[in-house]
Amino acid sequence: MPTHISKNRDFNISPGVIITGKWHKKQYQIIKPLGFGAQGSVFLAHSEYGRVALKFSWDNANITSEVNVLKKFAKVQGSALGPSLYDVDDWVTHRGTYSFYAMEFIVGTPFLECLRVRGFEWASVFMLQLLKDLERLHREGFVFGDLKPENLIVTGPPLKIRWLDVGGITEMGRSVKEYTEFYDRGYWGMGSRKADPAYDLFAAAMLMLHAADFRRFEKGNNPEKQLMTKVNDHPLLKPFAPVLTKALKGQYKDARTMRDEWLAITRETIIDVDRNTNRSTRTRMRKKKEWKGTFILALAIFFAYFIYVTFFVM
Repeated sequence: MPTHISKNRDFNISPGVIITGKWHKKQYQIIKPLGFGAQGSVFLAHSEYGRVALKFSWDNANITSEVNVLKKFAKVQGSALGPSLYDVDDWVTHRGTYSFYAMEFIVGTPFLECLRVRGFEWASVFMLQLLKDLERLHREGFVFGDLKPENLIVTGPPLKIRWLDVGGITEMGRSVKEYTEFYDRGYWGMGSRKADPAYDLFAAAMLMLHAADFRRFEKGNNPEKQLMTKVNDHPLLKPFAPVLTKALKGQYKDARTMRDEWLAITRETIIDVDRNTNRSTRTRMRKKKEWKGTFILALAIFFAYFIYVTFFVM
């Protein structure tokens, strides 16, 4: 039997099954599942567009909402906020009719896996990219809602963070419709679940707390003190403690302000590293002058790449 719907209404479609749209008659051959969520299930499939991600839902209103968001993204100048939308249709089966849409299958490296390979210092660059994209999203009147590593992927080169799932995107002023507890300010007692820019900025800060140790942690008896201690004591987070603290406490009204302050700290961190490295390097260079050119070149390349990614790719 090719299709099964479990008690929580997740789809389980066998590889090789052909999905034919009721209205547009386009065909999609299932390759494998990509994920299951509260609002639907996503599968990788072959199609006339190449490989695509198919999202199914038992709720037509949910599909309509997500499709409208993707259409809005397509109109945002100079940014690929989410996957490109290819098709919207229904799939008729003996068990019922299910709405679906076909979107771009984004090829890249999962967010946390990329940081494991390249180092935590890249989290700062990705944060700048993420905050700029969130600024664009908030300007359109929406919040991301379910911001977490599983919904982020890094493409490139040049390295660029992209969004995978728009299922949690919620119109400003409404209750966030989909969230994950660890990144949810309501779970930590740090605010409501009302969709506003500060909700996403709290989640962005929690991304950094997760990335610092590559693991989530349990909520303690005093959540606010627990988070503040983590931010101020962790050596990787401490340089950004002023920004992370304000984000966790909901003190930013918009993503742009948070991004500007994060960028200022990042620039200062690079300058400090340059100063300290040059000081220790000068001593070594008295004995190994041949390494001087290589060191300066490497530093220049990194700095140039940082500026390029920060100001041109984003």
